[in-house]
Amino acid sequence: MMISFNHTIVAAKDKQESATFFTTLFGLPDAAPVGHFLAVALYNGVSLDFMDSSDDFPPQHYAFLVGEDDFDRIYGLIVEWGLDHWADPRQTLPGAINTNDGGRGVYFLDPSGHFLEIITRPYGWADSP
Repeated sequence: MMISFNHTIVAAKDKQESATFFTTLFGLPDAAPVGHFLAVALYNGVSLDFMDSSDDFPPQHYAFLVGEDDFDRIYGLIVEWGLDHWADPRQTLPGAINTNDGGRGVYFLDPSGHFLEIITRPYGWADSP
């Protein structure tokens, strides 16, 4: 049996704001209503289904593998929008990117406080044959 990841629900303070942030930043099609969710479709068939939540929720971490040109465009928007960003997940290297595994990466927050990461090489890639 082949198992693949299909979707996850992302709690948001404002699902429209969060979904629009994702689609604009990542250059994705507009979110589509699915029941009481707003679904953002990624290119690999996975969707992020945003839901409004008035409850306190712990921030989650979402990492995205992007191409070099997409990294440049996304990082350009992060800088243009004045978003705080870090080269490391502990947020000790502000305003910088990393070059882990022979690629580039950066960490930043979405409007609901979730930790986002974009990378151009999967972890462990530099150790691959």
